Amino acid sequence: MFIPSQISYQDQPGFSRTFKADHLSLGLFFPIEAFDGDTPTMNNQVALAKRAESLGFSALWFRDVPLRDPNFGDVGQIFDLWVYLGFIAGQTENIALGTASAILPIRNPLHTAKAATSVDQLSGGRLLLGVASGDRPVEFPAFGVDPDTIDVQFREYLRVFREAQKGQFSGISWQGGSLYNADLIPKPTTSEIPFFVTGNSRQSLDWIAENSHGWINYPRQPLIQKLIVEDWRAAVSKHCGDAFKPFSQSLYIDLTENPNTAPFPIHLGFRLGRNGLLELLERLQSVGVNHVILNLKYGKRLAAEVIEELGEFVLPKFNFI
Repeated sequence: MFIPSQISYQDQPGFSRTFKADHLSLGLFFPIEAFDGDTPTMNNQVALAKRAESLGFSALWFRDVPLRDPNFGDVGQIFDLWVYLGFIAGQTENIALGTASAILPIRNPLHTAKAATSVDQLSGGRLLLGVASGDRPVEFPAFGVDPDTIDVQFREYLRVFREAQKGQFSGISWQGGSLYNADLIPKPTTSEIPFFVTGNSRQSLDWIAENSHGWINYPRQPLIQKLIVEDWRAAVSKHCGDAFKPFSQSLYIDLTENPNTAPFPIHLGFRLGRNGLLELLERLQSVGVNHVILNLKYGKRLAAEVIEELGEFVLPKFNFI
């Protein structure tokens, strides 16, 4: 726990449960419920998380929304990212636990590293760390962050985060601090926690491809997403050869009771029946998407009904575990 591991991040249980080349898996965003406005009820989330795990979903994903911004319209799962991660880790056994995404510039990178390695150890190596530079302008002044330097700070904090995991009493310095004659504990279960840049996070595609373990992106029509995935694969090949770096995306769904409802666009997703969802997911898999994180916010049905239907009719088409 205190000595850096030599095990590859690709052998981490969370990574291997969620990602496989040329395959697509499915995850769920918290809160696992449909709700109006910006604030969910957070009812029955533990029971729903356990059921999602038993049905075969690959991962559960947690938002990082420290403040309520009434202009943004979504407060995520309400609770603090790391506290809620630890809570759900203690209620589940095998399902991967992902952040989508932890906002790096608003925290000291050693705080982020301490929280992440703690969750990774306590969950048995199930943490998948989505990271981002932040997209809510109200947060930057609240946390004393200069929005004009977010791009540099994101890269620097990510470097500190990675070095603190890998080394043992190795000196680290950065613009906001330094670490000497002390060490970060615990260490992660593998050589480092697999991390995935969300969107561009004010970085170039080449930088993301070279430095991250994967990319979390936004929903698009399959033909457009195909072009984005091709650019991603080309950038990864250019900088990392034949390394497998998965491409993930979010997707809002309003799953109707009629399995044959044709897809109708909603915000960042579709209202559709399960047959249309199956067709869409198969197309996304064919263009190279490796993981889709489903968000039920705009649904009209109970989340419990939706995940049961997904578990019976959709998940079996994509499970590889």
